[in-house]
Amino acid sequence: MASSTETEKRTKRGVPEGLFVKCPDCRETIYKKTADELLGICPVCGYHFYVSGQERIRQVLDEGTFEEWDAELMPTDPLEFKDRKSYADRLVAEQKRTGLSDAALTGCGMIRARRVAIGVTDSAFIMGSMGSVVGERLTRLIERATEQNLPLIIISGSGGGARMHEGILSLMQMAKVSAALARYDQEGGFFISVLTNPTMGGVAASFAALGDVCFAEPKALIGFAGPRTIKATIRIELPEGFQTSEFLLEHGYVDRIVSRGKLKSEIARTIDYVGK
Repeated sequence: MASSTETEKRTKRGVPEGLFVKCPDCRETIYKKTADELLGICPVCGYHFYVSGQERIRQVLDEGTFEEWDAELMPTDPLEFKDRKSYADRLVAEQKRTGLSDAALTGCGMIRARRVAIGVTDSAFIMGSMGSVVGERLTRLIERATEQNLPLIIISGSGGGARMHEGILSLMQMAKVSAALARYDQEGGFFISVLTNPTMGGVAASFAALGDVCFAEPKALIGFAGPRTIKATIRIELPEGFQTSEFLLEHGYVDRIVSRGKLKSEIARTIDYVGK
């Protein structure tokens, strides 16, 4: 039998870190494994948690079919930009933290045995902002989809818009990607744009809004400037939830709100409907 001294020395067993998470929407504390099994969705209110670009690829494509394109393209610091730290140092830190080389993953794979070209932007990497590498990877993705006559899927999770660290070079990517999409459309391509939380700034103002079909996740923030910036600029009260996917569906900006668990099937069904 343990002595009282030995008992006092024993440390209390705490709850392991990361076992539970609090939902930002309903504020319920939920078992993280349960949310993960639901593809990152709150089991209480249906809130869609952030998931990485790699995880989105796994959720949408058939297992083991993803072939990454243009992974060798790496960002540089053409303007030698510096704020609290240099852009070059920031890139290294972001790459180490996220495991990504930049904010976009592109390639091809199968969705229910249908070959598609697919791109994903990830808000974890400098808020998913669109620098030169993001723009170039997406442009090459679209050009390959055009050459190979593939349906095109781009899942946007970009809260940063154009990347200020690259100045005008970043802004040029909006026009470059949009022009590639115009050529893809002229060749009869079919583009499904999937808008997630958040899809903002130059991404929302360019390729993310150009889908032949635009899907959105529930309660996603979608727009150009953020609601606080708009309110401070025009100094009037804004409609409740005016930048949510539900408000935008009501006003014709998106075609359908699709829960993450149904996205793969909806994409496959829509590709079949248009005969691609």
